[in-house]
Amino acid sequence: MAKVDVVDWENKKVGQVELTAEIFEQPVKKAILHSLVRWQLASRRRGTHKTKSRGEVRGGGKKPFKQKGTGSARQGSTRSPVLVGGGTVFGPKPRDYSYSLPKKLKREGLKSALSYLFANGRLIVLDEMTSTEGRTKELAGRLNKLGVSKAVLIDGKDDKMMSRAARNMPKVRYYSTAGLNVYDLLKFDSAILAKDSLKQIEARCLEGK
Repeated sequence: MAKVDVVDWENKKVGQVELTAEIFEQPVKKAILHSLVRWQLASRRRGTHKTKSRGEVRGGGKKPFKQKGTGSARQGSTRSPVLVGGGTVFGPKPRDYSYSLPKKLKREGLKSALSYLFANGRLIVLDEMTSTEGRTKELAGRLNKLGVSKAVLIDGKDDKMMSRAARNMPKVRYYSTAGLNVYDLLKFDSAILAKDSLKQIEARCLEGK
């Protein structure tokens, strides 16, 4: 197990904690990370795209012009896909892009992402993740003292004041342990973990062992 410093919002050392090697010191499996990022992005797609087929567009009914004698190709309806304003052939329809992945794969992905951040010195353990005012300015100042501007904050509980302070910051995400995910861990520069979230992360990543 590796020991890391625990700091407060002033970036002052207030103690040390041991990180579980089975989670934070694992090989980085790029293939698994890639699979999980694709899975998350697919699940976020709304899938509301749609075009109208020839049975849904306006018009039709009357034959556009007579069958013979015009010199033009014969047409039976203005809804035909070959005419301007006609229907679309094989166009997109509303669909669900989400799919499922094995729980074991998800756990391995979290381990790889956390191990990657830890190996690159982009993991910070915070003594207590609280906000006294719930203001964006307050949180921005605290992150500045920690030397980060783009980070994922993982708390052991869901704090409404922290959530309110972080929601207007486009480069910051705040989650309880349940919201921990591979996509955000890789997208943002650093991960700041509350000390009380470590046991919950361990339980989640080592579930079934």
